[in-house]
Amino acid sequence: MLRFTKMNAAGNDFVLLDNRAGELALSRAQIARLCDRHRGVGADGVLILEPADNGADFRMRYYNADGGEAEMCGNGARCFARFADRTAGPRQKITFETPAGLIGAELRGDLVTLQMSQPNDLRLGLEVSAGGKNFRAHYIDSGVPHVIVPVARIDEVDVRSLGAALRHHAMFAPRGANANFIEQRGQRTIAIRTYERGVENETLACGTGVVASAIIFAATENVSGPIDVLVRGGETLRVDFARDGDQFSNVTLTGPADFVFDGEIEI
Repeated sequence: MLRFTKMNAAGNDFVLLDNRAGELALSRAQIARLCDRHRGVGADGVLILEPADNGADFRMRYYNADGGEAEMCGNGARCFARFADRTAGPRQKITFETPAGLIGAELRGDLVTLQMSQPNDLRLGLEVSAGGKNFRAHYIDSGVPHVIVPVARIDEVDVRSLGAALRHHAMFAPRGANANFIEQRGQRTIAIRTYERGVENETLACGTGVVASAIIFAATENVSGPIDVLVRGGETLRVDFARDGDQFSNVTLTGPADFVFDGEIEI
């Protein structure tokens, strides 16, 4: 039997597993089954707590719902920080290794502030044709590759269809990219909808997508942080950063991370 914890951050839900003993070795099919909402626990992804290799407190491994390992997940990282705090002993600050780099977390109740990895590969003003439409889009890697499309009304966007077309677009091959649609709601406020690769559908929130969209909004609208981002799940996440022209550093993401339940499942 596999012991797990179910958590969610802004509607993005995850299965958390403790593998500090190094005895857990799940196949891609087993991870996908855990995430199956009809035959498993149900989640957007799986997060695994492991010992660190290079001086951090822990290592975070993240797997999408299709069982494939991904570089980073912002909402998942907030859940991971609270899970590590509860599982391995309480602490206010935690560092953990990811393929996207070292991530730091500061815990304040159910709120977690993440010190994100340095964003890179900023590309503004891309002309993209996808799904029978032409878009003016932007791209940035915020630990995970993201394409961002500003729109007048996100409620009118066919996120599943257009998101899939952008996610698989040749311009972003071979890695592919998450697709984000953003609508300005104030001087420093945007709303966002995200199509996530690996989940291959719209999710209620995507932490790295929130960060990517906030940075793109700041760059294109020439505003400073913090930027408030309203996600599809209804919560507002906050992104802050230091900015020097089109260079962004000291990027943080703040939002909730909640425990849902603990359980056991036969895999």
